[in-house]
Amino acid sequence: PPPTQSARYHSGSGKMPGSYKVCVVGGAGGIGQPLSMLMASHPDVAELCVYDLTVSMVPAEGVAADLSHLNTKCKVKGYAFEVADKAVEKAGECLTGCHLVLVPAGMPRKPGMDRKDLLKVNADIAKNIVEACAKYCPDAVVALIVNPVNSVVPAMCELWKKKGLNPKNIVGVTTLDILRANKFVHEITGAPVEEIEIPIIGGHAGSTILPLFSQDKAGATIPAEQIPDLDKRVQDAGTEVVQKKAGKGSATLSMAFAGARLGRAVLAGLSGAEATECAYVESTITDIPYFATKVTFGPEGVQTVHPIGALSAHEQARLDEMMPTLKEEVQAGLDYAASNEFAF
Repeated sequence: PPPTQSARYHSGSGKMPGSYKVCVVGGAGGIGQPLSMLMASHPDVAELCVYDLTVSMVPAEGVAADLSHLNTKCKVKGYAFEVADKAVEKAGECLTGCHLVLVPAGMPRKPGMDRKDLLKVNADIAKNIVEACAKYCPDAVVALIVNPVNSVVPAMCELWKKKGLNPKNIVGVTTLDILRANKFVHEITGAPVEEIEIPIIGGHAGSTILPLFSQDKAGATIPAEQIPDLDKRVQDAGTEVVQKKAGKGSATLSMAFAGARLGRAVLAGLSGAEATECAYVESTITDIPYFATKVTFGPEGVQTVHPIGALSAHEQARLDEMMPTLKEEVQAGLDYAASNEFAF
């Protein structure tokens, strides 16, 4: 008999392009719906699972039914779980055989909530999902879009490592920072946007977002006196969107577009065509164990974590200035991992 689809996925190292299973956790949410649409229209995605809670604004099954009418080959299925459900007990069918799990999940920061409160809530949400991935799809790349990313990614990666699994599978999605920087440089310089690629290093919040304009041909032409304001605009771009949406939402569409770009790079790597994007991963590039730089994705997830490269005086000063903040935020994630375990 012909091999089953899942047997074909895992037979040897030659994972077949064109037959990937992807899950979007939080797939019925503001980021999750457009992200699910973009992944369902990817020519190499054969199966998409839309995973969400029964309390979501739109039922996951409804989003899946809607996407199942796109005239692409992708088969789409929705899964809804109760808030109290443990994914490690309930999400087996959804997650088994996944190659990529994208996680735009978690609560937004509420007024009066400090970062520590947000970390506790969202790390628990992420842990529920990531421990289920460790059980049902331990070879999948898990791409986390859960704030605060600077702390949640180290927390989940350390828990993943405690299970003896490969830390190269856990990735923090910082791609939106790069898209914003690229677009802003295009608007200032008029250079073709598809030729602009501003690396962004450090982390994914506030001052830890460090765009390296000097490392891009167009970016390097911007007068030095304009760089500090442009740097700040990239850091604060999310607030621009929140203000324009007048408290009725945040950067969901651009975040979905960014998540899909990172997802495409991961799938390209899995199929043997290496792809490079900036991402926040376990790293030995600096003395902080988690750091965002350019990352090349290959057949097993993160293949190469690239060095920072040459910096301008402004960039070096910014790096020195933000390192203590990033170190503290990473440490908060390590502390969470030290006092928690996966539930299996």
